[in-house]
Amino acid sequence: MIFAFVFIFGLVIGSFLNVCIYRIPRGESIAYPPSHCTDCDADIKAYDLIPVISYIFLGGKCRHCGSKISIKYPLTELFTGIVFVLIYNQYGMSMDTLKFLILAVFLIVIGFIDFYTTDVYAVTIYPCLAIGIVFTLIDKFYLHNDINSYLIGLIVGLGVIGLIALITGAMGGGDVEIAALCGIYLGWSNMLVMIFFAFIIGAIISVILIALKKKSRKDHIAFGPFLAIGAMIAILFGNQIIKFYLNV
Repeated sequence: MIFAFVFIFGLVIGSFLNVCIYRIPRGESIAYPPSHCTDCDADIKAYDLIPVISYIFLGGKCRHCGSKISIKYPLTELFTGIVFVLIYNQYGMSMDTLKFLILAVFLIVIGFIDFYTTDVYAVTIYPCLAIGIVFTLIDKFYLHNDINSYLIGLIVGLGVIGLIALITGAMGGGDVEIAALCGIYLGWSNMLVMIFFAFIIGAIISVILIALKKKSRKDHIAFGPFLAIGAMIAILFGNQIIKFYLNV
């Protein structure tokens, strides 16, 4: 029962993330005006905003003008719901679950916006970083845990990605910011897992795009989505990957 609740909650959050992903790059408020069709501007009623289900019942079209609704909206909702379930399954009812759910929410917004626009926006970075610092302070002064790993994670994120960006020019300041905020959540060891998978997946996708002639070697490919994917892998499987590596 709890997994069903977590999944439904994730779907609802995913619906809100769709609003953020669409509006933030356009400089629009994520709170006002209410959800509306991007083609005819008709307000969307609450019964047409039910995650995934409304899309299916409407046949993927606006009730008012019949314009097509992109499949990316229900897919984002489903993805968010699945991520919520996986994180809860991994960490249970704990502070880590709350922390990583918050990080995942921001990463979904950051990753998709960077994928669509190749831009990273401060409004998606600094609130997440501030929340991460709050969790670190709670760890230190309330739970009395060692926070050195998180501080080193922040430094690793800034140092490794920052150095690569400085030397190669292939990454931007937004990528450095993403790495830094992930470091304060993940700690240094899981940061290494994140960076490793981000580069591996990024390289594979880049080779495929070049081979299919979708991109050339000179084209810019947003790296933020790969950092987000790497961070998700670290959140869900980082500890197991590290244990496996140490036991080899």
